[in-house]
Amino acid sequence: MDEHELDADALAQFREWLRAAESIEPQPHVMTLATADAEGQPSARQVLLRGVDERGFVFFTNRASRKAAELAGNPRAALVFHWFELGRQVRVEGIVEQVDEPESEAYWQTRPRGSQIAAWASRQSQRLHSRAELDGLYEEVEARFDDGDVPLPPFWGGYRVVPETVELWQHRENRLRDRIRYRRHGRRWRRERLAP
Repeated sequence: MDEHELDADALAQFREWLRAAESIEPQPHVMTLATADAEGQPSARQVLLRGVDERGFVFFTNRASRKAAELAGNPRAALVFHWFELGRQVRVEGIVEQVDEPESEAYWQTRPRGSQIAAWASRQSQRLHSRAELDGLYEEVEARFDDGDVPLPPFWGGYRVVPETVELWQHRENRLRDRIRYRRHGRRWRRERLAP
């Protein structure tokens, strides 16, 4: 991989790699999201990328979840995309901001009804006594909304990771991988090659 042949804009280059992943990878939008609480205790989980543009990387979740609580106390995160079939990985680090309600509402309307009901039913990251409790909560919400529209919950919405660094990693033999890191400087990006 020649860094001089890559797009000068990190997000444009990411979108090019994502398009390639979408053509071959079974789950190209899965990303690991790493957060840390105010004391620095880290946690990671996989979430789905639901949008990427010049502003950053968007995912949606319950705003009372563990990840949301961690982001409230420490609004920084890291993302990792691993596309095994392509032999590529992308790492992202940046500041996290909440997506505004109209954008959250627009995405909410694309979700399957069952997922909308589940979002209302699940007190994400809270302790349950049994699976039956969760199933009961789902049935209660399903009955409450009957056949009508399921509105956007006030406790659910999007987050955007505004990247400060984006690192592209590509497999090569003998562990001599290619690693190109973009760092944001104002509105521009600077590229540098890293040792594997």
